[in-house]
Amino acid sequence: MQSSAQYETIKDFYPREDVLQMDRAIADLPDIPLAENEDLFRIESLGLQWDIGVFITQPSDEEKVMRGPDGRKTGFFLLHGGDGDFKSLSILARQLAGKLGAKVLSMTFPGRLYLQHPSRDWPGDTIQSNGLLRTPIWREGEIIGPDQYDVVQDSSTINRLRYGTRTLARAKPGTIFWDRMAAWPVAFEEAMAVACARHFPISEYAVHAHGHSTGGAFSAKLPQLVENVVGQTELETAPIGYINEVKHDWSGALGKIGNYERVSMSSHRRTDAFNELYIRTWRDLARYAGPEALGQEGPPALMRLPWLMEEVLAAWEDDRTRPNFKAEYPITHNIVASLEAAAQAVSDRLQLAGQEHQKLVEKFLSFGRYDAGSGVRPVQPIFYINSANSRDNSPEAFNEIILPMLAELTPAPRVKATQLGAGTHIYYKAMPELPVGLTRAAAFLWRQAINDGFFSL
Repeated sequence: MQSSAQYETIKDFYPREDVLQMDRAIADLPDIPLAENEDLFRIESLGLQWDIGVFITQPSDEEKVMRGPDGRKTGFFLLHGGDGDFKSLSILARQLAGKLGAKVLSMTFPGRLYLQHPSRDWPGDTIQSNGLLRTPIWREGEIIGPDQYDVVQDSSTINRLRYGTRTLARAKPGTIFWDRMAAWPVAFEEAMAVACARHFPISEYAVHAHGHSTGGAFSAKLPQLVENVVGQTELETAPIGYINEVKHDWSGALGKIGNYERVSMSSHRRTDAFNELYIRTWRDLARYAGPEALGQEGPPALMRLPWLMEEVLAAWEDDRTRPNFKAEYPITHNIVASLEAAAQAVSDRLQLAGQEHQKLVEKFLSFGRYDAGSGVRPVQPIFYINSANSRDNSPEAFNEIILPMLAELTPAPRVKATQLGAGTHIYYKAMPELPVGLTRAAAFLWRQAINDGFFSL
């Protein structure tokens, strides 16, 4: 990869003691008083209206604002992972704003914000006792009822190995659920651009994109969409779809969790349909808890399986107030057939034909890959940070798949990947001596990279 001596201070690996020192260094900085507020706005995309929510966390004192080497204010655009909303990002946002002085915009995926209550906490469970499923709210007052979907139980061996039994809400053709499940990716991309325009004026801000886990496939596109997004600051992320597709299939990328070899749970290409909404349950916490316990405790963790499950179920009581449904697989795994089918569904509704239809198909296929060609903004610098006990990210996956594939781009972006000797995929999870998880260590390293000019081209 392209590198420079001035970036050699970013190591490939930081032992746990280094992580603790970085955490303490940020914790010891003076607290910056914050101003926080929600911005709820409506856009129109593909003939439908969409309510988009972002949450702003920033210094209340202009004199405390962080600035980069070019003198512009520093901004961060954050996207959550597959289960969450803006609240999943609050710990990281408050470190970046309350310690560094950055302005932070945390965006909730379209449909994930609970618009029916000011708290934005989702009530009840994702699967109710009467069989009803939790469904997105893409526009205030619009409810997706059970007449709009079929409930599907996926107990196939290949998926059960990873997830247990999966529950899906399969949208029926001719319903608003079907229409929105086809169209939301375009609304998502347009909403990101609108949110940046509303809160990060180009002449004032240099913005850094971050997407946790699933969110990484979307933050990867933002620097090519918005001209003052100067790169990616990623912590426990997924790469863009076409790279993640290869990473998912490559059994050699399994590597280790802690000191233990990973076990391949599947090596098949995903085939999720665009109209299938995956309803998450406690099982999604369990599929992370097992590998993380293995990495942190070793095989004896299985000897306390009842205790471990108690922890999972207790955590679910809190976690289920977040959205916990997911439709992003066609993009995060670049499922071309599903993207083409979604484009066809939108095209049918809008009665598009010829060049208009083909343009829409190309738009959908672009979600899983970087834009290329003359006049296109190059892929901007990327700084990846991963944890010691990540279920999803290993050094092998980065060194053998992600970094070499990024190096094939023309021009190749500046990229650095580092691993911290602590933590898990849920990077904001409290741990002994790390009360806010890895968020302070990430803030420390990102500040260093910004100040050293890593994102300055």
